Amino acid sequence: MSAAAPKSGQPLIYLLHDVVKTRESEGVAFRLRVPSLQIARGEKIALIGESGCGKSTLLDMLAFILRPSTAGAFRFRPQDDSGPLDVDAYWQRDRHNRLGDMRKRHIGYVMQTGGLLSYLSVRENMSLCRSVLGMGDDGTVEHLAEKLGIASHLGKLPDALSTGERQRVAIGRALAHRPEIVIADEPTASLDPYAAENVMSLFIGLAEDFNSTVILASHAWRNIRELGLRRLAHRTTRSADRKLTQTVVRG
Repeated sequence: MSAAAPKSGQPLIYLLHDVVKTRESEGVAFRLRVPSLQIARGEKIALIGESGCGKSTLLDMLAFILRPSTAGAFRFRPQDDSGPLDVDAYWQRDRHNRLGDMRKRHIGYVMQTGGLLSYLSVRENMSLCRSVLGMGDDGTVEHLAEKLGIASHLGKLPDALSTGERQRVAIGRALAHRPEIVIADEPTASLDPYAAENVMSLFIGLAEDFNSTVILASHAWRNIRELGLRRLAHRTTRSADRKLTQTVVRG
């Protein structure tokens, strides 16, 4: 894992090799296979595809939410001053608390639905990860709110906001603790094309300002390509009896 990714020349944050996740229900199965995936510090990565192709499954594994069925190697190195961590070994030893700690400290997650807590104000939602980590008020939340155009809504509850405004809050919350990695699952899926383009541009620009690595899933490629993201290759196939759908992702 000490080697740098060839495209960027930066140290690797993720190194996956022969990682598989299989889900089965009522005689039908879905399998996500990742023969090889390398993501370097500072990269902007996009997995583009229609619903059901495994985008969210991959993101949840990279966020340590979902355990792979099998893994040849699953390494994570969020900071340059530490060695690579064996994520699969943590899973095997049921060290869920350790995985949760790594997620809280190093990863910001923008959910497709926003995932805001309805009983907390915009300011409180955006400050949530900072509070959990014991980070003080240094003006980051206000700075992000200003950049995202939601500064006038900091005292409001999420129900008082439009869909686009809630999604901007979710982006601010994911970035507020200045994580090394920001993962976003269809962050603009519920927005009209014009609003989606503006929000996506804001999101990528803020992530760059914070020196965060970006990994996102989307069904739209045009705007993503214009923002300079590296697209992961994937191929989805179905068995002749339609009982197994398999997506293979490489990058």
